[in-house]
Order: sequence, then structure tokens, then C-alpha cells
Amino acid sequence: MVAQPAAGDASGRPALADVVVVPMRRRHLRGVMAIEESVYPRSWSASLFASELEQPETRRYLVALSPAATGRGLRRRRPVVVGYAGLLLQGDPAQREGHVTTVAVHPAHHRRKVASRLLVALLGEAVELGVEAATLEVRAANRGAQRLYSGFGFVPVGVRPGYYAETGEDAVIMWAYELQSADFTARLARQAARLSQPGGASGAPDLHVPWVKGRVGLAAAQPSPPLPGRWRD
Repeated sequence: MVAQPAAGDASGRPALADVVVVPMRRRHLRGVMAIEESVYPRSWSASLFASELEQPETRRYLVALSPAATGRGLRRRRPVVVGYAGLLLQGDPAQREGHVTTVAVHPAHHRRKVASRLLVALLGEAVELGVEAATLEVRAANRGAQRLYSGFGFVPVGVRPGYYAETGEDAVIMWAYELQSADFTARLARQAARLSQPGGASGAPDLHVPWVKGRVGLAAAQPSPPLPGRWRD
């Protein structure tokens, strides 16, 4: 079991070692669903994920696999799914945009650079596919996720009121522009270079989310109040 860091530990949690990011396949869906049902109050279904995988022209889904992971629902007989991310491709190839549809990490491995590793791979693939700009929505109260995305060049441009239907919370709309530029390539390289560093040292507070099951590493002191909306980490 991963040790829980002391409250206020600015060094963060150690990055999860030996993680590889590969395209999501149907064989991964059991592990994907174990995470999906642990972190969202209203999860996507396995059939919805399967439908997404059947549209490779406009969808890209990746999974993070680890042979060293432990935690609720994780088995060690083979590399296990510890996170996943998805991208929807929109527009014609000459002016293509991407929509990051999901980023989720197993609760036992939050703040261990899994989400960063997924975004490096996902946005790198977006660049290869000719995507010029990418967007996503993030829960308004989820400052940690917003800091994560800002490190990849996403900036807030607006709000979708009541976007999270199950709770009515607003979503912040974020965009990253000029993905084909040398500056964005350099930004991705900087993020890739940081993947071995401890996670969770950005200064954003840990958040208590009541429906997330089996989370490890939540600071014990000064717990944050429960927050509504889908949890993306």
C-alpha cells in the first residue's frame, strides 16, 4: 500500500514508476470501468466506451498501464489500468480541433503524475494528427485540475453554467492554442521531463470528494469541504 504523505508535505507523492501509455482496447475496459465507477457519481457505461473505440477516425483513447500499481480493485497478474484519457477530433483536417473528453486516474494513484503522463501522450498524438487547438471542461471548484491543464497551455475562456447535470455545478471552459507551434512542442517536452518528479506539489489543496472510493494521499489536516460535480484528476 502506498504510504499517505503527511499533511502539508510540499514534496508531493512519488511519481508512479514503470507506467506505459498505450491505445485503449476492449480488453482494457474492465480496468477502465473499475476506475470510472470509483471516481464519478454518474459513470459512463462500458458500452459507451466500446462505442467510442469503434470510431477511430474521430476518437483517440489511451490507457496508462502499470505493473507496480496496488489499490482497490487492482490485480497484479498483468499490468493494470491506472488511468485513461480521451480526445474527440472535430473539424476538417485543414483546421482540426480537439476536445479532451475525459482524464481519470485510479484513486490510489492520484497526484502521482499519471494524469500528466496521459496528457503528454494524448496532446502529443493530437499534434501528430494536425490539431491546431484543443479544449476541455473542468469543474469550477477543481483548482488542482485547472493547474494541471494550465501547465499544458490551457487557459480559461468562459463558463458553462450548470454543466454538471447531477449537481448543477458550473464548468470552466479551457482552450490551448497553436498546438502546431514550436512553443507548444517545447511545452510538451518540459512536461515530459517532469514526469519523474513528485506529483501534487503545485500548491493546489487536496479536495475531499465523497463519492471517490479508495483515494490515497488526501492530506489529513484542514480537509476541504465536499464538492459537487464530476471529479477529474
